Amino acid sequence: MHEIKETAYLKDLWNEDRAHELGDNQLALLRYRSNLLGADLRITNFGGGNTSSKIELPDPFTGQPTRVLAVKGSGGDIGSITESGFALLYLARLEHLKTLYRGEKYEDEMVGYYPLSAFGQNRVAASIDTPLHAFLPFLHVDHLHPDWAIALAASANGKRKLGEFNREFERRIVWIPWQRPGFELALQIEKAVKDNPEAEGLILGGHGLFTWGMTQRECYLNSVRTIDQMGEFVQTHQAKKGTLFGGLETAPVDDRKRIAAEILPTLRGVVSSNRRVIAHYTDHEDALSFAGSKWAKELSALGTSCPDHFLRTRVCPWFVHWDTAKEDVNALKARISKDVAGYRATYKKYYEEWATPNSPRLRDSNPSVVVIPGLGLFGFGKNKKEARITTEFFINAIHVMAGANALEDGEIGHPLPQARTEEQSREFTQFHNYVALPRSEAFRIEYWALEEAKLQRMLSEAEFSRKIALVIGGASGIGREVALLLGRRGAHVVVADFDLEGATKVSAEVGTLSSEEFAAATAVDLGSSGSLAEAVRFTVSRFGGVDIVINTAAVYPVAGADGELSDAQWSKAFLVNVTGNYLLARQTDWVFREQTLPATMVLTGSANAIVPKVGSEAYDTSKAALNHLIRELAVRLSPEVRVNGIAPATVVAGSTMFPRERVIQSLQKYKIAFSESESAEVLRDKLADFYAQRTLTKRPILPQDCAAAIVWLAGDQSAKTTGHVIPVDGGLSEAFLR
Repeated sequence: MHEIKETAYLKDLWNEDRAHELGDNQLALLRYRSNLLGADLRITNFGGGNTSSKIELPDPFTGQPTRVLAVKGSGGDIGSITESGFALLYLARLEHLKTLYRGEKYEDEMVGYYPLSAFGQNRVAASIDTPLHAFLPFLHVDHLHPDWAIALAASANGKRKLGEFNREFERRIVWIPWQRPGFELALQIEKAVKDNPEAEGLILGGHGLFTWGMTQRECYLNSVRTIDQMGEFVQTHQAKKGTLFGGLETAPVDDRKRIAAEILPTLRGVVSSNRRVIAHYTDHEDALSFAGSKWAKELSALGTSCPDHFLRTRVCPWFVHWDTAKEDVNALKARISKDVAGYRATYKKYYEEWATPNSPRLRDSNPSVVVIPGLGLFGFGKNKKEARITTEFFINAIHVMAGANALEDGEIGHPLPQARTEEQSREFTQFHNYVALPRSEAFRIEYWALEEAKLQRMLSEAEFSRKIALVIGGASGIGREVALLLGRRGAHVVVADFDLEGATKVSAEVGTLSSEEFAAATAVDLGSSGSLAEAVRFTVSRFGGVDIVINTAAVYPVAGADGELSDAQWSKAFLVNVTGNYLLARQTDWVFREQTLPATMVLTGSANAIVPKVGSEAYDTSKAALNHLIRELAVRLSPEVRVNGIAPATVVAGSTMFPRERVIQSLQKYKIAFSESESAEVLRDKLADFYAQRTLTKRPILPQDCAAAIVWLAGDQSAKTTGHVIPVDGGLSEAFLR
């Protein structure tokens, strides 16, 4: 097999020139093959599936060629894996494990031998699927989770339909009943291949697909060809079937994106009862078709089939009924707040029914996927990437259910082909032609000690992970430093500024510190209630809510030649510096109330609020008013929201309030020598040094100094502080309270 003559859906992405550059480096070719397969979600989902190669490497002890299994490491993603992401193990040692195996009841103990089988200095954690690859007699093996293959695997008539597929496409794919991934399944598929020496692949009931080849290219083509043909088989049936999921009962709502943003804080709040989560919303066409269908509630209750799916989506999503014709958004919010207790109780009962004394503790009884008719899907996770991937996984599950629905050709009863025995068949649940795993099997995977060990290996979360920050004035100066510091500490950050180009640039900088999915930018006018409302909606739509609101933006009006401010300048100073902060609080208050999660607001005052001076009356008095507004807001928004502020002395570096003309004006005012030929940066340094000499510490106040104070006030370390304004002024004795 050297080429695919015709494909209906997938493309042969293999580039012979690129492969030739890699020469006979089988590990590099394995990485290349894996990346190609992982680039298409129709082939396998993020983090799903495994790829392997049996290669020869010089033994570090003897120098002699030794057979080694290279297999995707535990928790890796084949789409992005590098050569260092593969576990390397002695094949002979893995083969020897068969003599140590004590039976299915003890199969988990075999995992403890995988690290002892590691080749050389390789310490990549080996996947639970390692023996499945090791015991197959092929040099290169792919284990994938394509929706079309799982549709067959999760169909009540799946084995019979696989027979039809084999006849139609002249293939030899073998059916294997459901077995949890592990050592026992490895022995079963080894036996299946021995019993069927002409087999080209395996369908694992309720699970996925195995394909192989004796060269990297042959393995890749076998996988792509098989998946494409299964796609053609399922899609042909779907075209004949027409209506899926019993037909549409609730049509997509026209303004669904607006409504989604309106309910997201409520949703996020109720599903964060254990730990705060980040949200992702999609109105993908398939999500809308499923959510609004007649069978959505029943299929949601069954949950997903493939183990790879429900490790992300939990055993089943939460279906929230909403009669779009009779109920408004407030009614939907009320139902969300009321009905979540039912989901939690059901999940807790599921845990208690199947948990053993050795099971990991219950992690979280909240849903990670929510299905709402007319709106689509909402996914939740510890960060934006996980929330998005969780949502994508359930769309994969929808495709599986759709495929099983399309393959339906009459009632199918027990025994189901997914089961090894008729007795076991009774444990499976089905709705029409779709078959879900028994709850006992679902629990064995979701609360598998080996999965728990994988979770424990993950890095501890950063200080602000799971939190969403809206930073007004984030395009420059203090605001930029706040956004960057929050990004370094794990926050999801929306950089908002009148200068959208600057905000976008800073957002990109934040993304490089964490993930580009954790940062976004939007335009905002602090003096406009409507603009602030839009910035808040943008934040909610992007991440699900708001936990931290920070404003560093302000205006400093510069007097004209006569030394006086115009009426418009005076009004704008109060509009932006005082009213803007009030409007910001008003536009975020509804989010705080509906989330019912602890939140913080930090506003930026000034030492000028205490120190009277000539020529800056508008700025100084507006900042004095802001100080009291902080106290008023702290009272009004308590106890859920803490409101504090900082009062910096003059910050010259990076501040948009110090354009060259104002710096020169200040230098002249204080009789500081300068030259018109000097750069703006040099002039700013002179002015900053002058201001520093007026403080007790004699050091300029930098944007980073203010950012550190703001981020402290925004975090849990200041959990008992609210209604206060903290000086960041280097010890400006003129500003001491008296």
